[in-house]
Amino acid sequence: MKNAIAFMLASFCLVSGTEARSKKSSGDAELVERMIIRIADIEVVPGYFDEYISFAKDIGEISMREERGVLAIFPMVVKRDTNKVRILEIYASEEAYKNHIATEHFKTYKEGTLHMVKSLDLVDMTAMNPDGMRSVFRKMDTLKASEK
Repeated sequence: MKNAIAFMLASFCLVSGTEARSKKSSGDAELVERMIIRIADIEVVPGYFDEYISFAKDIGEISMREERGVLAIFPMVVKRDTNKVRILEIYASEEAYKNHIATEHFKTYKEGTLHMVKSLDLVDMTAMNPDGMRSVFRKMDTLKASEK
């Protein structure tokens, strides 16, 4: 699992010095260009970690299941400081993000965790190898299939 996460993050941020090689990969680059890719850097108030993680897992699962434009919500805990959480968020577009933050499940998450969050920094990212994004998800499917 650690390797899959590392591969996914590295693929999103890998520097690519080449141009799109085909119409298909060029189309992928255009899709990725419209995406909102963000890392939420969160520090949880001590004593609220388990409760916060429960909210974070719920919002991720519900959003992925119910919102077509939410491509990834992947909460992670910083190993060296378990009061710090990073959430990789990928939305298909600005519209998908706006729809997400207007949902009842997002509002429940936000209102339910306000007192638990010591600090929040939303860091917008740019995919440096947009043509490689599709391969990340294919690779993860391949890993799942090989485990069966």
